[in-house]
Amino acid sequence: MPTPQTLSPTECAALLQSSANIVALTGAGASTAAGIPDFRGPRGLYVTRRYDPEKVFDVGWFQREPRYFYEFSRDFVSTVKDIKPTLTHRFLAELERVGRLGGVITQNIDFLHQQAGSRKVVELHGSYRSAVCLSCDKVFDNFSYARWEEAMTVDPASPVARCAACGGLIKPDIVFFGESVDRYPEAEQLVADCDMLLVLGSSLQVVPASHLPYSTQAPTLIVNQGSVALPPTPNRYFVDSDLDSYFRQVAAYLGQGG
Repeated sequence: MPTPQTLSPTECAALLQSSANIVALTGAGASTAAGIPDFRGPRGLYVTRRYDPEKVFDVGWFQREPRYFYEFSRDFVSTVKDIKPTLTHRFLAELERVGRLGGVITQNIDFLHQQAGSRKVVELHGSYRSAVCLSCDKVFDNFSYARWEEAMTVDPASPVARCAACGGLIKPDIVFFGESVDRYPEAEQLVADCDMLLVLGSSLQVVPASHLPYSTQAPTLIVNQGSVALPPTPNRYFVDSDLDSYFRQVAAYLGQGG
């Protein structure tokens, strides 16, 4: 097996400048860098608030007893509503603006990429940005965190969000356990067509996102704090670093403001 290679910020900047269709795959590390606690880590929401992930994000439990999900959502929304995109989020948005980034694929549900200005975003696990009533099929678009807070406080005794039109259960467009990742083929095609892949803040331990780097032979840069479940090859570069620290240096070489 080849020895893992690394890539300095200078070398990364040069590789980005020589690429015309970069794609980024982002994981939890991109969100924790913004101040959003992860779900499963030692300080994650599952642990600190004693949530059971099998009940919070299981579609069967949601349909039977949605309060487990909505109790979690009440805390999640109150945590993330005022959090801003990081330098790395803005860096990717700028790459898209100048025509070098073909898209962002994210495992995160916080829509920080869109807040930073990214327009081509494939949310593998969905997000809180839209929702649907499971009874009357009413679609709720551009659902802000403020609107979620309002929907979850209509009934003082329960945080469960219900449709004002029919009283039915509102489900955000988040992929629950037991549901398929419907945008995976789109993400896979983006990776297959890219000429450089960035894997940022992901340990690549969650399927199907972990399969995506195998869809390309293009140079792949993996920036993550800690180990990554991806074997080294001659075209893969591994950087164990804080995302913002690394890309602040890359941005400087590219002439981007930090």
